[in-house]
Amino acid sequence: MANFYQDTPELKHHLNHPLMKRIVELKERNYADKDNFDYAPVDFEDAMDSYDKVLEIVGEICGEIIAPNAEGVDHEGPSVSNGRVTYASGTIENLDATTKASLMGIAMPRRYGGLNFPNVPYMMAADMVSRSDAGFENLWGLQDCAETIYEFATEDQKKRYITRVCQGATMSMDLTEPDAGSDLQAVMLKATYSEKDECWYLNGVKRFITNGDSDIHLVLARSEEGTRDGRGLSMFIYDKRNGGVTVRRIENKMGIKGSPTCELVYKNAKAELCGDRKLGLIKYVMALMNGARLGIAAQSVGICQAAYNEALVYAKDRRQFGKAIIEFPAVAEMLSLMKAKLDACRSLLYETTRFVDIYKALDDIAKERKLTPEERQEQKKFSKLADSFTPLSKGMSSEFANQNAYDSIQVHGGSGFMKDYACERIYRDARITSIYEGTTQLQVVAAIRYVTTGAYLNQIREYEAMDVAPELEGLKNRLKDMASKYAAVVTQIIEAKDQELLDFCARRLVEMAAHIIMGHLLLQDASRNSELFNASAQVYIRFAEAEIEKHINFIRKFDKDDLAYYRK
Repeated sequence: MANFYQDTPELKHHLNHPLMKRIVELKERNYADKDNFDYAPVDFEDAMDSYDKVLEIVGEICGEIIAPNAEGVDHEGPSVSNGRVTYASGTIENLDATTKASLMGIAMPRRYGGLNFPNVPYMMAADMVSRSDAGFENLWGLQDCAETIYEFATEDQKKRYITRVCQGATMSMDLTEPDAGSDLQAVMLKATYSEKDECWYLNGVKRFITNGDSDIHLVLARSEEGTRDGRGLSMFIYDKRNGGVTVRRIENKMGIKGSPTCELVYKNAKAELCGDRKLGLIKYVMALMNGARLGIAAQSVGICQAAYNEALVYAKDRRQFGKAIIEFPAVAEMLSLMKAKLDACRSLLYETTRFVDIYKALDDIAKERKLTPEERQEQKKFSKLADSFTPLSKGMSSEFANQNAYDSIQVHGGSGFMKDYACERIYRDARITSIYEGTTQLQVVAAIRYVTTGAYLNQIREYEAMDVAPELEGLKNRLKDMASKYAAVVTQIIEAKDQELLDFCARRLVEMAAHIIMGHLLLQDASRNSELFNASAQVYIRFAEAEIEKHINFIRKFDKDDLAYYRK
């Protein structure tokens, strides 16, 4: 039987990271739930065993149900009739399987029907689901919207809505409009409060809404009359059972076809305010988007894995000139770099997720009691790390997903251009990852301040201080050399005091930081398990050296007057 957890030992490696001890300790609050829930863990080992067993179930569902359904779902797709969406038959089967296995609300507290898992095992589940079918991940993974309800809604709302998500209700986040894409300050869907009915009514149009006919929607709408910026926006919860929202159409997309991307029409749709007025964009969407970006990073890693697997199997089977094509150096090099990119972005994903887990758990504890000074310091540290690493993870993982999907097609040759092979679907599915939930360019905008403030360099120095296996010291020294060159070119740009120059060089500076960080993470992985990661560490660090030299040469030879050639 196919099991995507058991056949990917890298997942268990990351699950058993030393920092998990602290994450579980914070998440389980001295294992207090054991007195009220018979499935709650009694200690750290019990918690880790629970994660392991549930991930095995996820792996089996992915290997036996979701992956075999992927091609059929891609061809059938969802349909819309009378303003309602009908999923493809395979999608319905997938949702039924994941719901029956209690995989909805996986990260929600047990008192609402969830499993109270940290984000690390949750992202591993998302990683596997995405490998199976990236389009289905867009339905299953949107359960993460429940985190926003958990963080900001009233207790009554949490009980009513999170409980339903844990029982299988689907979710969506309704942000984008025809005239408000990346610039969400331009959202104009109108929210009007009725004193008579003591509720809000929503009117307007939303576009490009993933899983737009979901059971429960988080909706960004303009609640303040006469405003036109982010300060006039609030967050609302809309329940499909109340009516008032119809699906005008499903977009005819290039990929992720199993996931209905909808245009929605709101006509006096009854809704509830989530949190406080005026904080919809400023506070709640920012939190929602950070979670979504981590989810897309996991989706990208899953696509990287799928693309690599398809290429590897084909290269071993396909024979030309009397031997398997994997024996040709040009193909072998492609495959080794695909694997290195996969391992690098997966390491970055789980490092980022560990940072998120610690600061979010401390945020949650702070609602129950006053944090100690040490806990406040820990919360501040990991919050900054999570904020700085999230755009790196989303940006680099999505770009690598596209590169691996491209290379998978190339390994297949002409066959890869045909719909007979899964790599064709994977290639189409990969393309959206560097666009939605903030394009790669917007991830650079979010990340560049951590270049200029020295935050990335400081973290790189921390990695440099960590021990590695003796045989890896040479690679570590090469990373140190890269970091020195990176620091010098950052100083050069900052001292120029030219914002336009900084903006122009931002992508290269951010990528350089990411390459060095991922190199160090792979060294740490290889030190713990040389058999799994040694080859990828060697290949990736050589790749990183070439990329960094390329960026440095471009920046050092770039004159301010050259900017004129790039202006349009």
